[in-house]
Amino acid sequence: MEFHHHGYTRGDPRIEPAAGVGLNRPDELPDEVDVLIVGSGPAGIITAAQLAQFPDVVTRVVERRAGRLEVGQADGIQARSVETFQAFGFAEQIVQEAYQLVDTEFWTPDPENPRNIHRSSTTPDTLIGISEFPQLIVNQTRVADYLAEFARRSPARGEVDYGYEFEGLEVGEGTHPVAVTLRRTAGSEEGGTRVVRAKYVVGADGARSRVRASIGGRLTGDQAMHAWGVMDALAVTDFPDVRRKSIIQSGDGGNILVIPREGNYLVRWYVDLGEVGEDDRGAVRQTTVEQIAARANAILHPYTLDVKDVSWWSVYEVAHRLTDRFDDADAHAGGHRAPRVFLAGDACHTHSAKAGQGMNVSLQDGWNLAWKLGYVLSGRSPESLLQTYSDERRVIAQNLIDFDREWSTLMAKKPEEFASPRELEDFYIATAEFPAGFMTQYQPSVLTGAGEHQHLAPGFPIGKRFRSAETVRVADGVLEHLGHHHRADGRYRIYAFADAGAAALDRWAEWMLSSEDSPIRRFTPEAADLDGVFDVKAVYQEGYRDIDLTRVPKLFLPRRGPLQLVNYEKTWAAIPERDIFELRGVDRGGAVVVVRPDHYVAAVLPLTARTELAEFLQPIFVDAR
Repeated sequence: MEFHHHGYTRGDPRIEPAAGVGLNRPDELPDEVDVLIVGSGPAGIITAAQLAQFPDVVTRVVERRAGRLEVGQADGIQARSVETFQAFGFAEQIVQEAYQLVDTEFWTPDPENPRNIHRSSTTPDTLIGISEFPQLIVNQTRVADYLAEFARRSPARGEVDYGYEFEGLEVGEGTHPVAVTLRRTAGSEEGGTRVVRAKYVVGADGARSRVRASIGGRLTGDQAMHAWGVMDALAVTDFPDVRRKSIIQSGDGGNILVIPREGNYLVRWYVDLGEVGEDDRGAVRQTTVEQIAARANAILHPYTLDVKDVSWWSVYEVAHRLTDRFDDADAHAGGHRAPRVFLAGDACHTHSAKAGQGMNVSLQDGWNLAWKLGYVLSGRSPESLLQTYSDERRVIAQNLIDFDREWSTLMAKKPEEFASPRELEDFYIATAEFPAGFMTQYQPSVLTGAGEHQHLAPGFPIGKRFRSAETVRVADGVLEHLGHHHRADGRYRIYAFADAGAAALDRWAEWMLSSEDSPIRRFTPEAADLDGVFDVKAVYQEGYRDIDLTRVPKLFLPRRGPLQLVNYEKTWAAIPERDIFELRGVDRGGAVVVVRPDHYVAAVLPLTARTELAEFLQPIFVDAR
């Protein structure tokens, strides 16, 4: 963690100095903003948190509730999301607070007495070696709390404006072309309306999104005609795996998904309520919590469940729907006008809750969009960058719908309908990387290279998230995960893996520092620190004691802040027993790995491909000098 570079820090070092719009941020919602975010759920709050790192961007979040969400519906946190939380500075805290998934227990009808269930198999729920972080269970309110705290500590000092409900919008002309009508839902002005003008609007207002409706968007898809009851319960039971994630198939055809919750006592029960007739007309939603508990007891036989208290419960019918547009540019002929209104999270995709995907995918929606909005509004990138949001996230959402349709269908099957007793477990194991968040791979585009040089670092697949590994900091010999220094500060990362002896690395570093074609020279403003736009790090093959810091190129020892102090966190070395070159297949002749602000690998190049690096970054950035 870096601090003191703006002078000695006497207080909480996590609180960054206020800058730009954060210096005199008004308490009241202003009439004009750069970005207006509608909804403070996972997609909305992570968008706000990332944008709060851009001190010259006026961002406001409006939420119809009078205060923070107290009981959230989502609770599954995949390992990819915990990696994301590391970038936002709270992975360690939330891991301590959450329940960690270790195993999944499969329960099926006992062959000797099909009326009873028995444990038939166990499979690990943590993908060993795929990520250094576990999968977690924790209420989405805590995720929102941590991200909101990150926004408050950031230079722009983000906050949520509660008590405003979205009524409608119109896109016109001018510097702030989107006119948004809001209605007050709390406070002395309750019932009154006002108009806020914005450069861009983000609709993160859920499955019944009014922002989506305002741009003519709609959710299309199908409904599975199968209902589930879900309850967060404090209960006493003799079911032995109540503190393990369990998938239960009973002899009477009913199924349960058991999810232990944080705090050691709370458990979430997804209880199969069976098929829903076409003439049901929502009647199944009148199912009481007592009826859900009774159904759970029938499925659990011979075990019993004595529900003492229920903090939250609901009844839902599985539906798989995807929006026909992720932004309003689709509504205009030929898509010539740049998008002004975007959709994220449940406003774009709805599905079952049992694979733990809703919050996790929504977080990546918001992060993907936020850094791009920050780049355009701060003048780093052309407005055309915003078109990549729809192109990238629409594909991911469709993949999610396809996966969840298959998974929820299997979860609703009766035991006799399976081709083999292990069909559900085999599917769970075979597809484990998808729900964990590691199968996302962006296709070649202006942001993602085509992969001609992928062989130089096959362990860093282009388009996939940067997979961290341990290295040792040369300045002090401290072991740390290299990826843990990739903070959500809006910067691109460029990892320069040295050749043996580092002669090629030295030449590459000299070019980066002195050539007029260098991305640092072209795209870093004159007044900014050397690493203000690109965080460039060197990773040497030699042991850290064999590297002389006095001979390391100045690119990897940049000066920071008003005092121009030397930053020693750019120079790293491989660990012999856990060699990152070996683990990720990095060529011993060296390689350059370019990583986007949202952790995804953008390009892999040889150290000699300097022109190629400049040409790759050129359409993404605007010349700053």
